[in-house]
Amino acid sequence: MRGKEIEKAHHQTFENLKQLNADGNEFWYARDLQGVLDYSSWDKFKRVIGKAVKACENSAQPAANHFSQVVKMVRIGSGAEREVEDFELSRYACYLIVQNGDSTKPVIANGQTYFAIQTRRQELADDETFQRLQEDEKRLLLRNELKEHNKQLVETAQLAGVESNLDFAIFQNHGYKGLYGGLDAQRIHQRKGLKKSQKILDHMGSTELAANLFRATQAEEKLRREKVKGKAKANQTHFEVGAKVRQTIKELGGDMPEDLPVPVKSVKQVGRGQKKVEGGE
Repeated sequence: MRGKEIEKAHHQTFENLKQLNADGNEFWYARDLQGVLDYSSWDKFKRVIGKAVKACENSAQPAANHFSQVVKMVRIGSGAEREVEDFELSRYACYLIVQNGDSTKPVIANGQTYFAIQTRRQELADDETFQRLQEDEKRLLLRNELKEHNKQLVETAQLAGVESNLDFAIFQNHGYKGLYGGLDAQRIHQRKGLKKSQKILDHMGSTELAANLFRATQAEEKLRREKVKGKAKANQTHFEVGAKVRQTIKELGGDMPEDLPVPVKSVKQVGRGQKKVEGGE
């Protein structure tokens, strides 16, 4: 089975393991994840859960909202049943678990992408304020958020050895190629009909901006988490993250980024228009 086929199988498995409680909220059982994430021992996996709980608390999130300890009855060899400890995990809890897991395992690496993207999608879906925004307002918000995350990506890439402006342009192109099916910045410009002076990110709709935000945040986390060193390795990492985001979009039935429409107004024009309204002009 090839890499993309393995990744798709992993994503489908994570989706199939999802449960719904009486209130219709989704969750995953820790013991189900233990097997899929290739942990043979519950004690070893429970240590990973412990790290995830601490990470949850450090992010100022109540751990009890995401890690619910339960007792399940399981059948043993004699046909009798016995109690075993388990956890009902939210999507965010699963995300923290795979972030603290052994990233050398392909299933862990694929889980990091799956739960990161799904968590961010749900955050946006659950954000009532965001949902009330008009398309141009969403674009402005996401573009500003992406601008901040790109600064973090630059700093982390520099630590990996991406030093000059040319280095970073090549690094960014690798991310674009992964997400846009091989298209680099120049070819994306051409496909969108943009002038050389126009920035690609200023001419994206909210869906395309969100995909690029996933790419940037996950590339930054992966570079930092795996302590990537060397320009070539950093470039490859960025490409792989972009490709995984693209694959997930495909599996969810979404349109590919290069096929999304180009808004009439740039984000800069939207921003200027908003300032005029706020200033009463």
